[in-house]
Amino acid sequence: MPAQEPAPSRNDGPRVNHQINVPQVRLVGENGDMIGVVTTREAISMAQEVGLDLVEVSPNATPPVCKILDFGKFK
Repeated sequence: MPAQEPAPSRNDGPRVNHQINVPQVRLVGENGDMIGVVTTREAISMAQEVGLDLVEVSPNATPPVCKILDFGKFK
């Protein structure tokens, strides 16, 4: 059987912060500016520095597109 990507721990929304388990993401900043491809660890760090979350907005892209935003407001 081929290995399957683990499902998000929550079925009711996108993966957030440490739920994102890919090596790199295409990052969009909190103001909508395109930052580019960075490591997931670096993207989470950047989000935490400004007190926000890293949210996966396009999981099927290569690499997945993530945005820095307030997940509480996003939901």
